[in-house]
Amino acid sequence: MSETILRLDTGTPLEIYGPGDKNLNIIKALFPKLKIVVRGDMIKLIGAQQEIVDFEKRFDLLLLHYERFGKINEDVVRQIMGEDEKSGETAFENKDVLVYGRHGKLIKALTVNQMTMVEKCRENDLVFAIGPAGTGKTYTAVALAVQALKNKEVKKIILTRPAIEAGESLGFLPGDLKEKMDPYLQPLYDALRDMLPMQKFLSYLEDDTIEIAPLAFMRGRTLSNAFAILDEAQNASESQIKMFLTRMGKSSKFIVTGDVTQIDLPKKTQSGLLQTEKILKGIKGISFVYLDGRDVVRHKLVTKIIDAYSKKA
Repeated sequence: MSETILRLDTGTPLEIYGPGDKNLNIIKALFPKLKIVVRGDMIKLIGAQQEIVDFEKRFDLLLLHYERFGKINEDVVRQIMGEDEKSGETAFENKDVLVYGRHGKLIKALTVNQMTMVEKCRENDLVFAIGPAGTGKTYTAVALAVQALKNKEVKKIILTRPAIEAGESLGFLPGDLKEKMDPYLQPLYDALRDMLPMQKFLSYLEDDTIEIAPLAFMRGRTLSNAFAILDEAQNASESQIKMFLTRMGKSSKFIVTGDVTQIDLPKKTQSGLLQTEKILKGIKGISFVYLDGRDVVRHKLVTKIIDAYSKKA
């Protein structure tokens, strides 16, 4: 006899279990050998190990259907959780998709270098993604982190940035440090909102499954079973990047992203990102990926702007 606890990582209990638990009751009827106990978004399974494995496989497909189409009904539950689950599995096979975002949005690598970034992340535990604005560095990194969380490869996501002001002063803003930093961390919030239902996103923030914090908050920690992203790394000093990289614990993945053309550090402070390739290149398990104007996925003018500034430099 085995026991496993699952957690809904998409949708709400009402959307998945159905009004009056109609969907849940169908699921229980299809798995009579399992004892299924539900408390909110937590599902406890008690029974034979193979039954539990079979249930998890089919239930993951059911949640995937919800992610793609935004709803499930009783017929879908019977098809996916019942004897026809293999046909449902075939319909969802799409190896290029990293995450099924809100309203069924397909989130995947869109350019050659973004695809390289995905491949290198799967092959290595530490990846540096370096390139100009708009090339999808942060977005792809966040998608890889969400994918790892949903696949239960990690237990939490940690997103961090150095607290460097890009020409503006944050000191005058009202509130505590978190409230001052939240606008600066907005791109990370925006990416996560694209990839997770709002209620689930807020739940992950509340229980620290997803943590978004300034780089200084990483000091002294060990990040195990985590997917950690250091964004805007061009604004971190060499000692700060070293501090972040040495937080890596067991079963963790790290991605460092940055744009070496937009360094906001004081003139006398050298960017640590510029030093990393010289120091770390050639170490097994570490990979460097370079993105350029061809990877820009914003407005077509962004590519022209990047090219113009490159020529000026």
